[in-house]
Amino acid sequence: MVIRMSEKIRTYSELIKLPTFMERFNYLSLKGIVAEETFGFDRYLNQKFYRSSEWRRLRNKIIVRDNGCDLGVAGYDIFEKIIIHHMNPLRLNDIVNSTDFLMNPEYLICVRPITHNAIHYGDESLLMENEVVERKPNDTCPWRK
Repeated sequence: MVIRMSEKIRTYSELIKLPTFMERFNYLSLKGIVAEETFGFDRYLNQKFYRSSEWRRLRNKIIVRDNGCDLGVAGYDIFEKIIIHHMNPLRLNDIVNSTDFLMNPEYLICVRPITHNAIHYGDESLLMENEVVERKPNDTCPWRK
């Protein structure tokens, strides 16, 4: 495993000890600092990786492990696209050399797109409280009123 001296290594084992959504969010927040090294012209490598069958299998396991909940917090069910967030920002080296950060479930968590953006850009105002929507008969079928 590559040691990243300048960064705090975030782990799932530490994250799940935090009981609330906001505690977990604060643990993962990058405070607006995205990885120092970006993929630039090598972005095709991470796109190729995210389309691989190996990644898709792991992605499904993470969704099941986290019960499809935002930051793995019960009651924060995700009803939109689920992003599997690398808790430690990936670098080109991680993909090229298949480091432990790439496929180890200890460094992965389910998030909503809004939560993902808030983690990366340090803007917790993007987060919305987990709203309870009151369901009514036929509310998902607008022509049946």
